[in-house]
Amino acid sequence: METSGDGDTILETHNLTKHYGGLHALEGANFALTRGEHVAIMGDNGAGKSTFVRQITGVEQRTKGDIIFNGEPVQFAGPIAAREAGIETVFQTLALADDLDVPDNLFLGREMTKADWLGPFRLLDYKGMRDATLAGLQKTAVKIPNIRNTIRNMSGGQRQCVAIARTATFASKLTIMDEPTAALGVQETEQVENIIRGLKEQGESLILVSHNMRQVMELVDRIVVFRRGKIVANLRKDETDGQDVVAYITGAKTGAEYQDAA
Repeated sequence: METSGDGDTILETHNLTKHYGGLHALEGANFALTRGEHVAIMGDNGAGKSTFVRQITGVEQRTKGDIIFNGEPVQFAGPIAAREAGIETVFQTLALADDLDVPDNLFLGREMTKADWLGPFRLLDYKGMRDATLAGLQKTAVKIPNIRNTIRNMSGGQRQCVAIARTATFASKLTIMDEPTAALGVQETEQVENIIRGLKEQGESLILVSHNMRQVMELVDRIVVFRRGKIVANLRKDETDGQDVVAYITGAKTGAEYQDAA
């Protein structure tokens, strides 16, 4: 498959397929992403976008096909394994614990501990987690007035920004965002988009699942369109426009001219 941008390939899928009984939710998806590249995945509801993300991140196990991440074939047993390999994902559900504060959410499942002078017992390193949280927030320019506040007491935009900051706190090789601004207002959306721009400036690879055409045309290098479980277009952002993308999404263009070189 043709890719855009410079550098080595960080992620590839070959014939990635997912069936739910007789339902073919994803069929033969061939995809590639280079280091530092930002790619948007677009398509109508039920087109296979989120199914594709769930296979990559180990939320579900693929029916068949191959995933190559950072040069190695992988089959993640679950999202934690994907995260440990360097894939940080912001799901639509955010996966935040409402009754915990910001540091506890960022380090949920990977808490920092102090020296093991208590034998098998460990003391949590609250200062270390707080300092790392502040560094992650600074990296993404996320402003949270009080990081000791619980997630339950935050706005939707702040919650989304915490989920995104979680990806920046750790040394991720790839960030995936699934509709990160779908439920946000104008100002909150702008803040998230600025975070995405910052990730681009830092050379971090990103997959953005979005329905927002204006957002996609402003933020990414390339657009991959899914329709009825298949990839039907692979478009360089500077060689297409919104009408062209919509034509592939709706089926006005069939994708017959899409040449898969993977």
